[in-house]
Amino acid sequence: MSKDNFLKGAAILGIAGFLVKILGAIYRIPLGNMLGDVGMGYYQTAYPLYTLMYAISTAGLPVAVAKLVSEKRAMGDYRGAQRIFKVAFLGLVIGGVLTFTFVFVGAKFIVDKLGNSNAYYAMIALAPALLFTPIMSAFRGYFQGRQDMTPTALSQIIEQFFRVSVGLMVVGIIMKLDKGLPMAAGGASFGASAGALLGTIIIMYIYSKRKKKIGREIRKSSRFKRESTKSIIRNILAISIPITIGACIIPLFGTIDVAIVMKRLQSIGYTEAEASGLYGQLTGMAQTLINFPQVFSVAIAASLVPAISTAFAKKDYREIKKTATSGIRVTLLVGLPAALGLFILSTPIIKLLYFGNPLEVQESAGQILAVLSFSVIFLTLVQSLTAILQGIGKPFIPVRNLLIGVLVKVVVVYVLTGIPQINIKGAALSTIIAYTIAAILNFASVKHYTNIKFNILNLVIKPMISVAIMGIVVWVTYNGANTMIGNKLATVISISLGGIIYGLALLRTGTITSRDFDLIPGGVKLAIKLKKIGLLKK
Repeated sequence: MSKDNFLKGAAILGIAGFLVKILGAIYRIPLGNMLGDVGMGYYQTAYPLYTLMYAISTAGLPVAVAKLVSEKRAMGDYRGAQRIFKVAFLGLVIGGVLTFTFVFVGAKFIVDKLGNSNAYYAMIALAPALLFTPIMSAFRGYFQGRQDMTPTALSQIIEQFFRVSVGLMVVGIIMKLDKGLPMAAGGASFGASAGALLGTIIIMYIYSKRKKKIGREIRKSSRFKRESTKSIIRNILAISIPITIGACIIPLFGTIDVAIVMKRLQSIGYTEAEASGLYGQLTGMAQTLINFPQVFSVAIAASLVPAISTAFAKKDYREIKKTATSGIRVTLLVGLPAALGLFILSTPIIKLLYFGNPLEVQESAGQILAVLSFSVIFLTLVQSLTAILQGIGKPFIPVRNLLIGVLVKVVVVYVLTGIPQINIKGAALSTIIAYTIAAILNFASVKHYTNIKFNILNLVIKPMISVAIMGIVVWVTYNGANTMIGNKLATVISISLGGIIYGLALLRTGTITSRDFDLIPGGVKLAIKLKKIGLLKK
């Protein structure tokens, strides 16, 4: 495969991933206004278990299929590649049936054990997605192994689009019919099942259109020895099991988190509905806003992996240090202002976006967001540091470090959430602590394996100066404008002006360099334009 084709494939998947994340982040804002905090609590109770089952049945296998199929095709063994796909497809179908049955049959038992019995409809509505998603994943892995990224990208976008549109439409209908919040939360969950079904249909249709070409390829490779099913399964599992374990950490502890938070809140006097409301404010409202900066940090991490990997393969340790340093600095340049901005404008932003909720819910969610906002710094750092470690061939180290962080989180959330004065904010604090621990351990590992020496002035002090300038401007602007033009306009103006001032401060202080723009999609062209007008140092 040529470099141009590789870059084209990476770009296709990158754009699709960006659109999917944007749609997913935006989805919960209208959903939060329609369902309110209690309804979002029902929806969010079911979702972590869905993501866990999703990871178990799909996380590692598509990657394994892509790798093994591409290897067979590179040798000209097209029949062997097709056989790998068929074995994996059967395995994923079995996995889908098992996870679907487990969730659908055991939904009532599960939600009762999680301490939120009204999440029943949300749980069973997600079950069909667990049946269709593995099937779709098998095709995605196969096409990626064929170096054809378009089917994966199309299925991802269609899946997410229908998840959002169908979910919102069904919630709207149920709310109009006044069927109650538990069923409305089920409608929101059903969007995932509808999206999975449509995504599966489109990728199977694409496969049917490619079938003749695939058949012609297979007829060329009769000279190769038939690999046994046992050997194929062994090779698939050897690749997929470590990836699946890593992918299951966050969903697994998310499910544990639901049970702990719900039970502990009820133990200090909250009713099931009140506990669900607080959990909805945390995960359905505040956490949604924390996800927005990740759109950029994930893009940075995606750029870091191939850049670091290439330098590592060439043993160009100087380039590794330069790229890693630039990646960490750019990540901080995203995480620091996002955290401070969300902290300063926590309640105003909640009021701007979740206006359909009662004032007391908005105020409470704003307080939770103020605490949770600081997790952005460490979460975005974890993503970039993980990418660096993956690039230098140490993929299990960040998995181990994240596991340590979430184990500590379980203890912290149990203790803090059970303190009446802290309650749900204990869960927010535990998230900060978990990602702080993982970031520190990842940082230490990167230093150990790369021998990077960081320039504190460029890495910390200059960004902090720019962020401080932005923070002052945002605070003064909002407080000055709020009394005159109201919360909504004041918040929008404060965010816009803060972003402009922050960008100018970065350029004027020399915090951001032309090299940093290499890690940002479209950054090279932007850097050239900024140099022409004298805002970026050459």
